[in-house]
Amino acid sequence: MVGLSGGTLLKALINDGLIVPASHRLEEIDAAQPSARFTSRRSCQSYRSRMMKSMCCGGIFEAWMADGSVIGVAGTVAAIREPKPWGIPRKGYSILQTYIISKFPYFSLAIMFNCHAMGGTERKSSEQVLSVINIGLIQNLKSSFGTMINLCIEMAKSDFYAAHPNYKTRLGLRTKEVEDVLDVDLAVRELLDHEQVHGILGPAEELFIAVLGRKAHVPIISFTARSSALSNTENQYVVRTALDDEVQGRALAAICHGFEWKKVVVLYEDSKYGHQFLSHLKKAFQDVDIRLAHLIAIPVSANNSHLRKELKILKENQMIKVFLVHMSASLGSRLFVLAKKEGMMCKEHAWIMTDSLSNFLNTMDLATRDSMEGVVGIKPYVPFSKDLENFQERWKINSTILKINNTVPIMDLNVYGLWAYDTVTALAIAVEKIGPVNPSSLYEKTTTKTNLRISSFGPRLQRELSSTRFRGLSGDFQLVDGKLKPSAFEIFNVIGNGERRLGFWTPHRGIIREISSSGEAKYSTSIKELKKIVWPGDSVTRPKGWAIPPTGPLKVGVPGKSGYTEFVKVEIDHKTNQVHATGFAIDIFLAALKVLPFPINYTFICYNNTVNTSWTYDDMLGEIPAKNFDMVVGDATILASRAQYVDFSLPYSESGVVQLVNNTKAFNMSIFTKPLSWDLWLAILVSCILMGIVIWILERRVTNPDPDGRPGMIYLAPVTVLAFQDRNVVSNKWSFFLLVCWLFMAFILMQSFTANLSAILTVDQLIAFSVQDLYIGGYSSPEEFNDAMREGSKNGGIDCIIDEIPYVKLLLNRYDSRYKIFGKTYRTEGLGFAFPVGSPLAAYFSRAILNVTQGPEMTSIEQKNFGPGYSSQDPLSSTLSQGTSSLSFHDFAGLFIIVGSATVFAVICSETPFLSILSNITRQFFHEENANDASPGAATDEEQEPRQDRDYEEIVEVALINDDLRCCS
Repeated sequence: MVGLSGGTLLKALINDGLIVPASHRLEEIDAAQPSARFTSRRSCQSYRSRMMKSMCCGGIFEAWMADGSVIGVAGTVAAIREPKPWGIPRKGYSILQTYIISKFPYFSLAIMFNCHAMGGTERKSSEQVLSVINIGLIQNLKSSFGTMINLCIEMAKSDFYAAHPNYKTRLGLRTKEVEDVLDVDLAVRELLDHEQVHGILGPAEELFIAVLGRKAHVPIISFTARSSALSNTENQYVVRTALDDEVQGRALAAICHGFEWKKVVVLYEDSKYGHQFLSHLKKAFQDVDIRLAHLIAIPVSANNSHLRKELKILKENQMIKVFLVHMSASLGSRLFVLAKKEGMMCKEHAWIMTDSLSNFLNTMDLATRDSMEGVVGIKPYVPFSKDLENFQERWKINSTILKINNTVPIMDLNVYGLWAYDTVTALAIAVEKIGPVNPSSLYEKTTTKTNLRISSFGPRLQRELSSTRFRGLSGDFQLVDGKLKPSAFEIFNVIGNGERRLGFWTPHRGIIREISSSGEAKYSTSIKELKKIVWPGDSVTRPKGWAIPPTGPLKVGVPGKSGYTEFVKVEIDHKTNQVHATGFAIDIFLAALKVLPFPINYTFICYNNTVNTSWTYDDMLGEIPAKNFDMVVGDATILASRAQYVDFSLPYSESGVVQLVNNTKAFNMSIFTKPLSWDLWLAILVSCILMGIVIWILERRVTNPDPDGRPGMIYLAPVTVLAFQDRNVVSNKWSFFLLVCWLFMAFILMQSFTANLSAILTVDQLIAFSVQDLYIGGYSSPEEFNDAMREGSKNGGIDCIIDEIPYVKLLLNRYDSRYKIFGKTYRTEGLGFAFPVGSPLAAYFSRAILNVTQGPEMTSIEQKNFGPGYSSQDPLSSTLSQGTSSLSFHDFAGLFIIVGSATVFAVICSETPFLSILSNITRQFFHEENANDASPGAATDEEQEPRQDRDYEEIVEVALINDDLRCCS
């Protein structure tokens, strides 16, 4: 081929297949370099060298001959075929074929020939037997991504064995080209059946592939699979050498939590990979209490019109302005371009992209990257190393060569290529650990059902691969539970056509500014660790995460009602249809607006402007999901049933339901008997009688009775011992023991009586109403409640009010001590404002309400609407001071009557002979009984003298009684 320039000739040789870039290394040879060993030259002085440098797109290549000599032609380019393409040149490699293209200054002449080293014999090395382990490789070589991955794999294999020439094992890659999922399944089956592979490099997302690997005991190794439907225990033969999406989900959750975004809109690719990522994202966000407000699934085949439609819906109807994008580069790039056209890449908007887009930013054009300005992204962090820098330089040179004749473009290097490189290196290390094997022992048997040969080498390869650790190009390589050990993510900001690093996220320390920063290993989600961020719209202010839709002012619904206007009172100007609202709830709303960190333009809209009495708050709150109201301000009670379709703010009033009764007491003369039941009273009475009898029996045996006649009162010992502390009431020690036991029981009874009587006198009582007498109805004002309570149930009114504390306290504040709160307070959530489900306004208004209700302005708002003296600091403070009544004579009338009657009876008996007669009869009875008990013999003088004295006293007493009777007659 004469008459062609050097560049044209080189391209012609490549096109004709004489020089194959995939299997040759192009080098420039300078005759001025006589050295047997060559080093890379960084400069080029000659015209031919500059032409060759330009022709080879910036690469200057050198050749090593087998004997170390150099072809002595200046400006010569050699295409050398080697067993290890892409490898680092090493002395001693045999050259199979050399094409020399010699260019002369005056005419172009191409001479193509085969040659050996000049002036010497070929160096021969002793041959060694290598053990080759077949590994399947499944790639789509018709895609730019597959071409990039394939180049990294070839370079990894070549680099590894160039650095370890003495290793006795080699990886034999058996490549299968695929285009779709069906091709992948067929390729795996063919590799297992015909290629006798013991491991497969390729996609592991499909369940069918994982099942085949498990049955054949062949590891399925994937450097692109980010998640799996199977756990490691379910299928241990699936190995993923890429970072798991669960780790990425945790990183995204930490970032959103640091920015205090409570709700996020997720736009994800509607594919298997997108759904698996979404499952991890949901769990991670749930752990930090962040809600995925909306999930927008974008089909893989979506066109621009479909994307534009989804974006318009988000723009017009969505208050959440934080968007997380997870989709392929081709789909995501079009999404951002359209989002900018729709005006969604402006202030108060936050966009976050996952590494599904971040890893491919270098493949996007300038227009796409310009539309993504202000986006925050994350991607796996790749630490810098000399090996990585050297690899990147050689990869650029080799990829440039491939672009010359390859019809399929090659993608720029990204982290997937580094993971592929490290995966092949890990496989080579694992195979070498196992060592040379006998080919006949690589298989155990063949399954009868699937006709698959079971590999005996696969389980060993899987175990060695799981234990392999080294420092790779992408960082530390270590497998944990069949997947790559979690590592750091880089957080960056898209600015112009470049990226600005903001910080990092690590699994153990959270968000940090520098990966090498020292300090306490404490997990952090603080965004203060990040550098300054430029948000969409060139804003440096952190977006709050939501915004009011640009459809006009906030539509605030207020109820039109005739009762309890102290809370809400609505007046409508029929000429202008302008709504004017006042009341306690309105004042709280207006005060909360002043506390909010942002202004809100609002307008009141009246519900039930006809003042219909049959309306309910359930009907009114139903207008919020119907998008007629953006929020409702009024005295709406927070209920669980209503929280199903609206969100409530924190209550702005006291919470609880109480019972209100009339502050009167019925006349009851026997209230002192209420603490003890009739059977207990009877038991006490019988116990006193029995105790007296027993003590009398014990005391009558005393040999020296009291001369004062005290044994006659021994029956009253159980009672007198409570009033008199005289220890000599009884003489028998067993009687004394019995009285001690009686006192113990009596004191317990007295204390119980006192406590129960105190409770009866101080705790309010309410007469229980039967179900037949219960009337459930409503009154619309405190005046109507008061009239109904005064009439009572017998006259068509009511006897009890069951209502919420704010309404009850309003009634008490107006009618003072007519009523009182009875019983306990039943828990409710109080009164609050209502919002659409998921509205961020609920959280902001809740914080504002807390500031208002706990501030000094609250008292003036209450007294303005409810009157002086009203206070909500204590729900029952207003009732304790005005619902308490003093004890009256009527409460103890029965006790006074009994005591009075006993007094009159004692006076009558002491001033009349009735008691004396009764006493003489009693004594005579005891005298006769004592005489019968005496012995029949004569009594001693000592016994007769006291008896004579008693007889004398009885005679005198009888005489005195007779005188009294006469006087009376």
